[in-house]
Amino acid sequence: MLEPTPTDDTAEAPRSRGSGTQTVYATLRQEILAMTLPPGSPLDEVRLSDRFGMSRTPIREALLRLASDGLVTTLPNRNTIVATIDFATLPTYFDALSLMYRVTTRAAAARKNPAIMATVRKRQNEFEAAVRAQDAYAMIEANREFHVAIAELGGNPYYTTFFGRLLDEGRRILRLYYSTFDDRLPLQYVQEHEDMIAAIEAGDVERADRLAIAHAEQIVRQIQEYIARDMNSALSINNL
Repeated sequence: MLEPTPTDDTAEAPRSRGSGTQTVYATLRQEILAMTLPPGSPLDEVRLSDRFGMSRTPIREALLRLASDGLVTTLPNRNTIVATIDFATLPTYFDALSLMYRVTTRAAAARKNPAIMATVRKRQNEFEAAVRAQDAYAMIEANREFHVAIAELGGNPYYTTFFGRLLDEGRRILRLYYSTFDDRLPLQYVQEHEDMIAAIEAGDVERADRLAIAHAEQIVRQIQEYIARDMNSALSINNL
């Protein structure tokens, strides 16, 4: 009996649910976070299909995942673009981010969990390695995982989920932050993480809180100074 001839999409179905989608997602995500694909860049399914050498099914699934990350947007005309950065919303974003730095770090200092503490230390080692390598993408990833691990140590899954979402939404803002140092992030910021770890391990809730405040404030201040100093560049990024 003759076997049915697979169509392009059915032939790629197993791949679309696995390596194909993951490859497209990971590649585009890194390019978006690195600003290689700047805000507003079009993401045409046909062109992406040609680029990656696969059907449109895994392309479409990867774009859906990127949309759930807030990194791409589908316009009313159904075209997909890299999401713009809304600088007007930054003050409220910074308020929420600063609050979550404090809440999660305080909570972590009030609890003991050696296994999760080991994860915090591992993430810190990864962050330091990325800083020394001047690898901005790795810095963003390791910083996110470091602070999520602290939130997990705090023991409130609602805080962990919300903080993770805030950190994800701010990845490109963090990329701008690192660019103010030409990706040569001073080791001072590695030390800030170390100080937070020491306060958490000592169970010093008030010191952990003060360190979290200072850590958040210097990030916010640096980004605000960048925008104020080079508003034309910021607006050009937003309006691409």
